[in-house]
Amino acid sequence: MSIHRDEGRDVLAETQLAKDLREPAALAEQVSGWLAGHLAATGPVRVTDVRAPSGSGMSCVTLVMDCAWEGTEGAREQRLVTRIAPDPESYPVFPSYDLSLQYDVMAGVREHTDVPVPPLVGLEGTGQVIGSPFLVMEHVAGEAPLDNPPYVFGGWLLDASAPDRAALEEATLDIIGRIHGITEPRLVFPRLAALAGEDALRAHVASQRAYYDWTHRVDGIRVPVLERTFDWLERHWPEDSGDAVLSWGDARPGNILWDGFRPTAVLDWEMAALAPREVDVAWYIFIHRFFQDIATVFELPGIPDLAQPEKVAATYERLTGHELRDLQWYVVYAALRHGIVMAQIMRRRAHFGEETRPDDPDDYVMHRAALEQLLEES
Repeated sequence: MSIHRDEGRDVLAETQLAKDLREPAALAEQVSGWLAGHLAATGPVRVTDVRAPSGSGMSCVTLVMDCAWEGTEGAREQRLVTRIAPDPESYPVFPSYDLSLQYDVMAGVREHTDVPVPPLVGLEGTGQVIGSPFLVMEHVAGEAPLDNPPYVFGGWLLDASAPDRAALEEATLDIIGRIHGITEPRLVFPRLAALAGEDALRAHVASQRAYYDWTHRVDGIRVPVLERTFDWLERHWPEDSGDAVLSWGDARPGNILWDGFRPTAVLDWEMAALAPREVDVAWYIFIHRFFQDIATVFELPGIPDLAQPEKVAATYERLTGHELRDLQWYVVYAALRHGIVMAQIMRRRAHFGEETRPDDPDDYVMHRAALEQLLEES
């Protein structure tokens, strides 16, 4: 699944991807019965509209719901967002999906920072209500740069001025820095601390190796470029990974809602962990490079002025006072992490008949050329 140009494709159209076989309206109706006890409702909660955000990811089901109910102070209406753990029958992207851990992380970030995390309504962690765990939070107005189609193809960020894009990048790095600035993260997030152990970077990479092993447990198809990258990382391991901080995990502008160029909500905490600062910063750099490479294949200008490593490092250090080390190693690691996800998505799309399985196992990684280039450069 290497990046290639399809002359017949409308690059501004959303690619339709199978996400979950369950009916959204039926899920929302089941959630509404549970909501009554969490909204101080004196009667049933009525769901008047249900929709999935356009361009959203595939790791879980996300539903935006307009709700109405009678409360002790009269009629109430509110727009809520429900995140539902994926159905195991729908070929999930990740081996597990711990919504209770996400809920704890979001609550901790809300308590210990001024990062705009959406207000939480409640968590149903047992799966007994609808067959899967779910969490509910308040809807926050704003728009995010899209993944599908990628924001480098068109839209408000591409159309923005260079100073406005620079402001968005600085705001993104400021959010990352404020997340990293939570003091004593091992005490604030004990479940993450238990997963991190004494060496957070070793534990983080080990979790990615376990994830990679899980992806080929059924079909036995190993991806050589990913295995070479694991070996490269081991040979060039950082001498000092520094202290572990709360790592957002999927740190990028596309997981932030924006009012113009002001952040209104920080979303998607499913990959949160305790890890070195560089994990998040490098992820931001690489994910933009991934999208920019796609734009280049389609002979589009994209947004080359974003996520330049030297500029990103300087901005982060200015905002936080912390110098980043071995950043190129972490960019390679980000490319590996994303490669494992992309290989699993390739398997998933083949499972649903949306793609043909490639003959070359390395083509399970859409950005194999970029990963191979990083290994050569580094």
